[in-house]
Amino acid sequence: MIKWNYDEIALLGVLDLFFSLYGGDGLNNFEFKVCSSLEKVFPDMVTRCNIDASNASEKAPRIHSEKLRLSGLRGERVSFQVAYRSPGLWGRSWGRIQVDSPEAVEFTIYRVCYVPGSIPANYKTDDGYITTESGLFPDLLEPIEEERLPLVPGIWQSLWIEMRISEAGIYPVHIAIESLDGKRLGLGKVMLEIINAELPALHIPHTRWFHSDCLAEYYNIDVFSEAYWGIVENFISYAVEHGINAILTPVFTPPIDTEVGGERLTVQLVEVEAEVEAEVEGASGCEKKYSFGFERLERWVKMCQNVGVTYFEISHLFTQWGARHAPKIMGKQEGRYVKLFGWETEASGVEYQNFLQQLLPALTAKLEELGIADRTFFHVSDEPVLTDLEQYTNVRNIIAPYLSSYKIVDALTDYEFYTTGAVSTPIPAVDHIAPFIESVNKGELSELWCYFCCVQSYKVPNQFLMQPSYRNRILGTLLYKYNIAGFLHWGYNFYNCIHSVYPINPFLVTDADGTFPSGDAFVVYPGADGKPLASLRLKVMRDAFDDLRALKLLEELKSRDFVMGLIDGNLMDPIAFDCFPQSEEYLLDLRSRVNQEIQKEIKSFG
Repeated sequence: MIKWNYDEIALLGVLDLFFSLYGGDGLNNFEFKVCSSLEKVFPDMVTRCNIDASNASEKAPRIHSEKLRLSGLRGERVSFQVAYRSPGLWGRSWGRIQVDSPEAVEFTIYRVCYVPGSIPANYKTDDGYITTESGLFPDLLEPIEEERLPLVPGIWQSLWIEMRISEAGIYPVHIAIESLDGKRLGLGKVMLEIINAELPALHIPHTRWFHSDCLAEYYNIDVFSEAYWGIVENFISYAVEHGINAILTPVFTPPIDTEVGGERLTVQLVEVEAEVEAEVEGASGCEKKYSFGFERLERWVKMCQNVGVTYFEISHLFTQWGARHAPKIMGKQEGRYVKLFGWETEASGVEYQNFLQQLLPALTAKLEELGIADRTFFHVSDEPVLTDLEQYTNVRNIIAPYLSSYKIVDALTDYEFYTTGAVSTPIPAVDHIAPFIESVNKGELSELWCYFCCVQSYKVPNQFLMQPSYRNRILGTLLYKYNIAGFLHWGYNFYNCIHSVYPINPFLVTDADGTFPSGDAFVVYPGADGKPLASLRLKVMRDAFDDLRALKLLEELKSRDFVMGLIDGNLMDPIAFDCFPQSEEYLLDLRSRVNQEIQKEIKSFG
């Protein structure tokens, strides 16, 4: 028999009282809110949203009405969130999610998980950040497959509900959380109106650089094994599903974010063989002759086409930040598989020129054979600066004669690259885009792309964890307003530290191990089954490009002037890349009005 002393009995009594007051089973004060897809729900809404802690009512996520009203077009994915908080300070309870909707409504429910975030303060920030302190941020979306939902006491949690309907109509959707014994803890209602029109295909290239070496390293698989091809296809297919229609194609291992003198895992698609003593016709003296194999490139292209990729961008032909060296190029020479070119190779040297003079005609012929020549663009070197202008121009002139029918595009910041003719299709950063826009307005520049990355941290759109979601989604409206012809971002799935010195765990490290603002390097997480897991930012960015498609549809139905009136009409200052409403209401209201106008036009056509 167990004997208890009085102190132990007293302690048990205190614990029993504590659990009854604060434990996870006392669910009478369960809090439940329906909110938009642009809300970010933090564990402690006070500390994470810079809200006055003295006002207790401000602790909860915002709710616009008791019945959230949303609209979309046929086949479009429309999302909202449910935020909830279980009472108590200790222990865990379990609940169930219940969704009541018409059969036509296809829906997926994700649990919004918190990930660590840091590094915003290293960059210039503004007052449009949620916070500039390190902490936990809502980002990872895990599909809910089990019936049970963990209810963690004392903190806010959230669910992301994504709906898709193929038929026009008005659809009520009820979502509830219940305890395991059937007690209803919270209930929300969404009215979803689906308009009898479909979004047009995205009319511009949207690329987020695909890093297949990161997948091979994370999953510990051999490059070009069947497991590799399967995982690569999973991640590319998911990119297409979320509005990314252009894929960086590693003809050679991309020379981006690589330490000088270092190298990334080889993912080179083109096979190369060098004949050392062969004489090249028309060349002075004996130079190497090269032969090329395109079987892997052909498999890559067909795989991408099968999942819906529209555009292909060939990996850079010269190293990043200066175009001074050749990328790492592997090949067979004298029966051995060796590195033929790399950091030791001068970009404008005779040896590499000779190689390019043989490669580019063979490569472009293959692109034509595959039927993608008119949807393929090339890169010279990523992010050259003004001191690189002469070198960049020299190496571009080497390849230009062989790529006269192809677009050559590069991310950069200096306007002189355009005015000197070094780049005919510039991709300026969004915080350096003003002079390029002026050239468009003057009729001088006919095609303008844009990009952002870690440095674009002040006043302009971006995708950092510590920024509100409207700062992600405003991009689509800005792309429409300025007739941007393509958008580029460098990190769909970059799971390395800076310069790719070593890999990181993206579930634990979201800042390239202390380098970039958290959220800059990737928008998907690697799932355990070789399939990607979405981020909240990926979903919001897809909505941004769906906004762009909806604006283009309304322009076709009405006029560009009419659409611009909706965008800027009710604002004190017209929107610009560095000036836009700092609220989710503007974007939600704009999209609602666009949908209403599309509905009117569709009805008028009978």
